[in-house]
Amino acid sequence: MSDHTNELIHETSPYLLQHAHNPVDWYPWGDKALKKAQKENKLIIVSVGYAACHWCHVMEHESFEDSTVANLMNKYYVSIKVDREERPDIDQVYMDAAQVISGQGGWPLNVICLPDGRPIYAGTYFPKKNWMEVLQGVWDFNKNNPDKALEQAQKVQDGVSQMSLLKVGDPSDFDAQKLEQAATDWINSMDEKKGGRRGNIKFPMPASLMALLHYSTEYENEKGEQAVFTTLDQMAYGGIYDQVGGGFARYSTDPNWHVPHFEKMLYDNGQLLSVYAEAYKRTQKPLYKQVIEVTIAFCNRELRERSGAYYSSLDADSEGEEGKFYVWRKQEVDKLLGPDAEYFEEYYDITSSGNWEFKNVLRIRREMDTFCEERKLDKDSFEVLINEGKQKLFMAREQRVRPGLDDKTLTEWNALMIAGLCDAYEALGDSRYRKDALTTGSFIWDILWDGERLHRNYKEGKVSINGFIDDYAATIQAFIKLYQVTFDEEWLTRANILTKTSFKNFFDHESGLFRFKSADDEQLYVSKISIEDNVIPSGNSTMALNLFVLGHYLYNEEYLKHARAMLTSAESYMLQQAAFFYNWFELYRRLLHEPYEVAIVGEKAEHLRMQLAKEYQPNSLLLGGQTEGSLELLKMKLVSGKTMIYACRNKTCQLPVSTVEEALNQMR
Repeated sequence: MSDHTNELIHETSPYLLQHAHNPVDWYPWGDKALKKAQKENKLIIVSVGYAACHWCHVMEHESFEDSTVANLMNKYYVSIKVDREERPDIDQVYMDAAQVISGQGGWPLNVICLPDGRPIYAGTYFPKKNWMEVLQGVWDFNKNNPDKALEQAQKVQDGVSQMSLLKVGDPSDFDAQKLEQAATDWINSMDEKKGGRRGNIKFPMPASLMALLHYSTEYENEKGEQAVFTTLDQMAYGGIYDQVGGGFARYSTDPNWHVPHFEKMLYDNGQLLSVYAEAYKRTQKPLYKQVIEVTIAFCNRELRERSGAYYSSLDADSEGEEGKFYVWRKQEVDKLLGPDAEYFEEYYDITSSGNWEFKNVLRIRREMDTFCEERKLDKDSFEVLINEGKQKLFMAREQRVRPGLDDKTLTEWNALMIAGLCDAYEALGDSRYRKDALTTGSFIWDILWDGERLHRNYKEGKVSINGFIDDYAATIQAFIKLYQVTFDEEWLTRANILTKTSFKNFFDHESGLFRFKSADDEQLYVSKISIEDNVIPSGNSTMALNLFVLGHYLYNEEYLKHARAMLTSAESYMLQQAAFFYNWFELYRRLLHEPYEVAIVGEKAEHLRMQLAKEYQPNSLLLGGQTEGSLELLKMKLVSGKTMIYACRNKTCQLPVSTVEEALNQMR
């Protein structure tokens, strides 16, 4: 490590701290760096990455730890390092600039800007030689052609602004045929054999799978259901799922879900819990139950801090090598398992030549039933052999050098984990999952909400960044889920407080949508409003769904009107590319068929709630309690000495019944 220390030493982000001893004079994003650039009339480098990013480490090692490169950067530029997970606002507007400038993006993202922060050049990873050429070339260009540099900055700014031009229209009539066409195009774009979207690399898109599953079951589209189940099966059998320790990696680098990019992110795992839970409710498939249990065990073991909050991610690398912690050589497994190794290795595709770069990423090629049939093995005995073998590998792996942990806590990602735990609790009925969800929910409310605003990040007792609309949206969604698994109205009250705050600080009256950043935060060179759903859904689409659900729970017509109006801004995009506007697709479906509001009132409310929650009912909202509570829909519904279930739709309730089966029949 060099003796040099730069301004990043005062930060809490593990990614920024990794660069605190580079010879580059890095600054964190903030007034100090931006004012220095203006005062000294220097170009700015904005370099964006995150702790679990492999190529970020490579570029740091090749360029940012090199004194020749550092001298060039320090002489001509003010250099700013950004953790994209802490500051998605900065990442987003500069990633958009990279798209405008070069048509592509990725991380590390390296953008060169005028002293006012407007980009004139952008790229991703550069080998050292190329990076030095870029540094010299852009500086020369700006020095010799200042007018052209200004022209370029204006062009980029205009291009990025265009990407944000959205407006809500008048709510149109919702049309089942339009939705069907969008769904058909979406389903046809999926890989029938391996699941996921067709292509050379595969990302789990958990919330999109959930929207497609809900649609396909409601409209009896077998091909759509099959596409979801194939995806979930293939992921669970592939190397993207850690067969030894549980949890999913961020994506697979091949079309077969085999070799992951080994980093593990909280947001993927939280959301995948939700979709596997829904799929389990639908199918009762033991594989899905196992995935849920082992994934929660992984998150609690490796990503949970004592206060009940969850850390952000595990690195792809250990000892400077990608995937080293997770891969196996056949002789290691032979030695660990002795005579039991043969079938274990065959089942997990472990060979002496290796299935990836001379080593093995464990994956399952054939379902256990088929494997046992072909090998004439007793399935119960074989299952014991597999579980004991996995345990031995796990214990041996624990002795290895662990991948780096990004131990900051992010509000949005914790909220996604809460939702996943609530969904897992509903599907499997394990009360520990609800307890974990409540602990994390209380952490967000007590520590990250200060009574006026929600914070984005937390580490070692410190919060330093104001929340973005994505933090509010995900937290509101999580709090609604906490109400649904407890019937404790305090969670709906909190969700409503955060919703009102979102309108106050983020709502843009001109577009009818929510801005990414709060109006009272420092603004960037463009203001961003985003509606596209990615690996994590957009804050706007989640807010629209929240307003729809809260509108029903709270009898708030304004919220329902806002949800419908917001959908109009995304409708045309959604009908053409539902896979990337999947939350809007989900909202469209729900607006076509009003949900059942299922009120359970009486002393056995908790027992009946648990039974009902286990049923796959994508078009119902549960509410209730042992007493009437304060919600409009519960009034006058308590019958002395009885617990009754009321299936209501459009403010009209059917006759009360006392069993889950009768209620389900009413809804069918």
